[in-house]
Amino acid sequence: MPHCPTYRLLKSEADSPRGRIALMNGVASNRIPLNSKFIQHMDRCLTCRACEAVCPNDVRYGVLIDEARHLIRQSKIDNSGGGTSLQDWFLRLLLSHPVRLDYLRRLFSSAQGKGLFHLASKIKFLADNTLLKLVSQLPPVKFPLAAVKKSEATTGNQWQKQYPAIGNCRGEVGLFLGCVARLTDVTTLNASIAVLNHLGYTVHVPNDQTCCGALHQHRGAINEAGLFARKNQTAFAGSHIQAIISTASGCATQLIESGVDKRNGRIIDISQFLVFSEGWECIEITPLAEKILVHDPCSLRNVHDGRRYPYQLLERIPGAQVLPLARNDQCCGAAGTYFIDQPEISEMLRNDKIAAIKESGIRYLVTSNVGCSMHIANGLRENGIEVEVLHPVTLLARQMGLEL
Repeated sequence: MPHCPTYRLLKSEADSPRGRIALMNGVASNRIPLNSKFIQHMDRCLTCRACEAVCPNDVRYGVLIDEARHLIRQSKIDNSGGGTSLQDWFLRLLLSHPVRLDYLRRLFSSAQGKGLFHLASKIKFLADNTLLKLVSQLPPVKFPLAAVKKSEATTGNQWQKQYPAIGNCRGEVGLFLGCVARLTDVTTLNASIAVLNHLGYTVHVPNDQTCCGALHQHRGAINEAGLFARKNQTAFAGSHIQAIISTASGCATQLIESGVDKRNGRIIDISQFLVFSEGWECIEITPLAEKILVHDPCSLRNVHDGRRYPYQLLERIPGAQVLPLARNDQCCGAAGTYFIDQPEISEMLRNDKIAAIKESGIRYLVTSNVGCSMHIANGLRENGIEVEVLHPVTLLARQMGLEL
């Protein structure tokens, strides 16, 4: 219970892992009703799985909360007050078909250049919507690495199916693009391709890959999430790849747990893959005499035990002092769409991170999950704190002198 973020904030047994399991048991055995109060306690769970990581009996809490939400979805009880309609539309029309986000990239870039999002943020009824507020605060939209090699006018919205290794080829890998990252974190995807290419890896980017399904899974849409898993299995099948690389730890977790790797190469976070890659002796990295704080995403820390790899990767930068962000064992509050669905709790959790960053006096914060990155960066921006939030591989690529 002390490891649960909502229990620590709310001091409510019903908002703890043990309490939620008792409530699930009560509903499953028909001892208590599946009503709005039950839904509220399930909705407040961040699915950070900190409880699962420390449970002495290895209770699979993540499976339990997903199934409880699936049960709620089947009940068709609306506990949102209509507040999630925009999010559901976003999931259905865009995240379920992430290639559509590729077509929005140029539109978003143009709107940013003309200041339209900033203007929209001044309109009260738009500014009060969390999702639209997030869109207005997006970093400058970038274009896929293909634009560096060909005319941006014809290829700026498209990913190449293959990015050949530079020099002798050490192997071939697949790159999982995700959905939100296609629009908001192209820099990290470009950095991953560039670093992998310079280490001698050919990178395959199947154009029929889709969303990992995590956002759907954690909203109770288990069947839809399973459909995405099967599509991704097919997308990466047939390629002669030794691994499927993910730049977002949340996506990697979902891909692994949904069985995408059963027919394909193993799924691995980019930092872990690069830590064990060969060829670094031929890479020149510019020193960076700075303190770099590392934020541990819950998925990387609590689920697939990969939190040490970003630190090890960044230690390749000469002069860098790599340190963990204080209170790294607590969720930042992003948690998929949690920051939209539970904004008050989410902001309280983020404020804890903002305070720790402010106390540190650092210039760089790195994190390995796109949702965490956007959530924390927006909080820093709102508080007027000038700290750059970026992915470990992006900072490394920059010190390698690579164009992103």
